[in-house]
Amino acid sequence: MPDMPRCTLRTLGALMLVAVSSGAQPAPPPTVTFSSHVFLSPKGDTIHAELGALIVPERRANPSSRRITLRFVRFRSTAAAPGAPIVYLAGGPGASGIRAAAGPRFPLFMALRELGDVIALDQRGVGQSATMAPCTARTPADLSQPLTRAALVSFTRAALTDCITQWTAAGVDVDGYTTRESADDIDDLRRALGVSQVALWGISYGSHLGLAVLKYHGASVSRAVFAGIEGLEQTVKRPALTDSLFVRVQRLIDADTTARAAYGDIAATMRRIHARLDSAPQRVTATPPAASAPITVPIGAFPLQMLIGSMIADPVGIARVPALYAALDAGRFEMVAGPLIGALSGMSTFFGMPELMDVASGIDGARLVRVAREAERGLLGDALNFPMPHLAGIRPSIDLGTGFRAPLRSSVPTLFISGTLDGRTSPTEAAEVRAGFSRGRALTVENGGHNIFEADPRVAEAVVTFLRGGTPVDRIEMAPPRFFVPR
Repeated sequence: MPDMPRCTLRTLGALMLVAVSSGAQPAPPPTVTFSSHVFLSPKGDTIHAELGALIVPERRANPSSRRITLRFVRFRSTAAAPGAPIVYLAGGPGASGIRAAAGPRFPLFMALRELGDVIALDQRGVGQSATMAPCTARTPADLSQPLTRAALVSFTRAALTDCITQWTAAGVDVDGYTTRESADDIDDLRRALGVSQVALWGISYGSHLGLAVLKYHGASVSRAVFAGIEGLEQTVKRPALTDSLFVRVQRLIDADTTARAAYGDIAATMRRIHARLDSAPQRVTATPPAASAPITVPIGAFPLQMLIGSMIADPVGIARVPALYAALDAGRFEMVAGPLIGALSGMSTFFGMPELMDVASGIDGARLVRVAREAERGLLGDALNFPMPHLAGIRPSIDLGTGFRAPLRSSVPTLFISGTLDGRTSPTEAAEVRAGFSRGRALTVENGGHNIFEADPRVAEAVVTFLRGGTPVDRIEMAPPRFFVPR
C-alpha cells in the first residue's frame, strides 16, 4: 500500500467506520457487453470469437473520474466443462493483447481453449483500449548537439512533463495509469464475467501486472504462468545482471571456433567503443522515417547502449552484437546510423500508458543506489531500461510506493519460465520473486530468450500442462545461437 499522509489515513478511517456502521454492501459488478467478432489468424483463417467491452473508472480513488472502455477478444472454450477463464497479459508496458493473439502466439491461444475461455485483453491505454492521444512535446529535441546520457535524460524529463500537462488539459487523469489500477481492472473483468476465479498468463510487463493481481486479488486467481519475469520491485533492471549475460555470451563465442577468431573478448571491444564515443561523439547520418532528407547527429555512448539493450532480448539479436561492435571498431558507424536516428527522431513523442506505468511502479532508494553503483562499470550502464530510472520522481502523485514494491508472498500455483539468454529479464531476479511462492515452480529454458512462448513447442506444452493442473518439465534445452560472422 502506498504511503499516505496522516490526514489521509484519518479520513480513510472515518470513511471505513461509516461504511461498517451503515452496513455498506460491496459494489455491484461492472457490466460487460459482447458482440460477435471474426478474428483472423496469422495465416488468414477466420476464427469465430467475441469482442468484449468493459467500462471501468479511469481512477478509482477519484469519485468524479471519467469512465474508460477496455476491450478484449474472448475465444470460447472447446471443453465440455470449461475451467477458469485464462486472461493473457501482454508486455511492454504498452503491447496489445489482441494483436499478440494474431501473432506467433496464436497456436497457444487456441490450444488453451481446451482448458477454458481464453481472453486477449488490451490493457487500459493500449490498442483498442486507448484512452489518450499520442503527445509530441512542444519543444523538440535538439539533434545537432551531442546526444549524451545527460542530454537525453534532461530532454526526456522536460518533454514528458510537457505531455503530462497536455494530457491533463485534454481531460485525462494521468494518475490512473498505474499497474495497481490495471490489476483492479482484471478483477473487475472477473466480476463482470460472473466467475469466482481466473487464470493468468503473462509475459514481461504482463508478469509484473500479473504479480500485482496476485498481491491485491490473490483469492481470485486459480493458477498463473509468467515468463520474462519482472517483479514488483524490478521495473528497473540491474546492470550487473546484463554483464552476467555477456559472460555467458562470451562462453558461447569461445565455444565457436569461427566466432572466437573473429571477435575475441566482446566485453573489451564494447568498453573500448563506449569509451571512444564518450570522449569524442561520432557523427552519423541517415534519413529519419517519413523525412525527405538525411540528418547528421553526433552520438555518445549512451544511444548506442540503448540500441544494444533493445537487441539483446532474444538470442537472434544477441548473435548479431559481436559483428556490430567489430564493424564499429573498424570505424563503420553507418551500421548503426539508421536505427539510431530512427529512434532518436521519435523521442519527442509519448504514448502515455507505457511511460506512466513505469514511472508509477517506480524504484525504491536502496535499489536505485545499487543500480547506479552497478551502472558505473556496467557494459550498458543504465541504458537498458531507459527512460527508467531516469524519469523517477517526475510525478510524485503517481508513485505506487514501497508497499506496492514490497516482496510478494503467495500460495497461488505459479509457473515461472526463464530463458538463460534473456537479456531483458534475468533468471536471477525471477528466482528472487519465486522465493515468495509456496507453490511456485520454475522452468528454465537453456539458450532461450525473452519471447519464449513461441520459441519452442515444448514451452507451449509446459504452459498447457501447468494450467491444466499437471506437472510440466523443469528444464528445456534449445540449441545455442549461431553468431553472425561476415565473410
